[in-house]
Amino acid sequence: MRAASAVRFARIFFMPNGSLITTQRVQVSFPRKLFSCRAKFDSEIDGSANLKVVSPALLTAEKEEAKAVLTLFLKKQGLSNAIAARTINKSDLFIDHLVLRLHLIHKSRYLVGRELTTLEIRDALNPYLESLFEEHGTHLVHAVENFPNPPIKEKTATTVPVSNSTIDTRKLRAISRVSEIGPTGKLRPQVLYLIEHGLNLDQIIEITRRFPAFPYYSLEGKIKPVIEFFLDLGVPKSDIPVILHKRPQLCGISLTENLKPTMIFLENLGVDKKKWAKVIYRFPALLTYSKQKVEATTSFLYEMGLSEESVGKILTRCPNIISYSIEEKLRPTAEYFHSLGVDVAVLLYRSPQTFGLSIEANLKPVTQFFFERGYSMEDVRTMISRYGALYTFSLAENLVPKWDFFLTMGYSKSELIKFPQYFGYSLQGRIKPRYAIMKQSQVMLILNQLLTLSESNFVELVKKKVNKLLPKN
Repeated sequence: MRAASAVRFARIFFMPNGSLITTQRVQVSFPRKLFSCRAKFDSEIDGSANLKVVSPALLTAEKEEAKAVLTLFLKKQGLSNAIAARTINKSDLFIDHLVLRLHLIHKSRYLVGRELTTLEIRDALNPYLESLFEEHGTHLVHAVENFPNPPIKEKTATTVPVSNSTIDTRKLRAISRVSEIGPTGKLRPQVLYLIEHGLNLDQIIEITRRFPAFPYYSLEGKIKPVIEFFLDLGVPKSDIPVILHKRPQLCGISLTENLKPTMIFLENLGVDKKKWAKVIYRFPALLTYSKQKVEATTSFLYEMGLSEESVGKILTRCPNIISYSIEEKLRPTAEYFHSLGVDVAVLLYRSPQTFGLSIEANLKPVTQFFFERGYSMEDVRTMISRYGALYTFSLAENLVPKWDFFLTMGYSKSELIKFPQYFGYSLQGRIKPRYAIMKQSQVMLILNQLLTLSESNFVELVKKKVNKLLPKN
């Protein structure tokens, strides 16, 4: 168990004459989060030190920016304007904490006297607020208002002002707006435009149920520019409903201030600009992640030994790797495969989706599956190296039935070490039909030949094998 570390909290006071006073208190904290909303800084970093080079006027402006970001975030979670405003008024310490986070994240910027833009402030704070919401859910308001004191879960049920009825009312209003018939006897222009681009009314209502802010986006200012931009990138019109269903927030993002700069940033990291249509379809949320989150993930990939070119290809082929937590998913998974002797860099490149799986629920059971069937650690390591996607298959629906059929095929178990890709082919659509033809022809092909050849080449090879068995005149 790691030792406890000192945690520094800072509070900012503004005097009537405009001067700034900061006070600090130190509290012992343990590595495991008791309440992630607390202002935590490494012991060698003085959180208030950054404030000394910032003018009171700039601090005041940054506090207002932080309030605006928090207000918008609370509204997106379904709070009314009144409740959001009340929360802001009761959250001075938390607002100070957000400003301190800005100074910690962008310390070098302040040292050279460069102010942060509104977009940079949003990029720095929104991921943090999202993480707090994931942890505290509807208790977030209580946590923010009572910062830095941990929320007492036994009491939050009666003190949290965000009730289910409030959220439900917001959703009902939003859904009603979608279905509302205007003075012209038609649905709202936003809704008609979305229907024109492939969504039906039920789909729009479903999106609204999950994301009540959706029907309030401006058609000309938000929705239309984003969709037309995607179409210009080569996104098929038929993909638009899928993309919006996955990430409706895209229609609320500024094209010039956020979306395009984010894409340029990702292209500089190696995302293939010619394949944006496929990248957006695969994982539209990529365009809504902060630069800090993307940089953290790419830094981890470099740390694992991947080249810049390889990282770019991973982001293009598997953009959802950005959504994987580094400390909860990527690093533990890398350590697990390293313990098996697997080249983690090669596995990351070949099968990055494997790193989004649960070690306990997915990875260990698959490893154990092969151990129980007589394969050694070296065998399993070889199979993984040859076919990284092996761990992405379901035990019950894939590995077990295909293994059971494999036992009837007459091959030695070593064939699977040579060709673990066997588990990637359809049992009913490929394996059984081809095996039946081979069996009926009374010939024997290696597992690789049986499954990888095209239909015409497979038939041709079987004929050649049969002809060799015929007696010569």
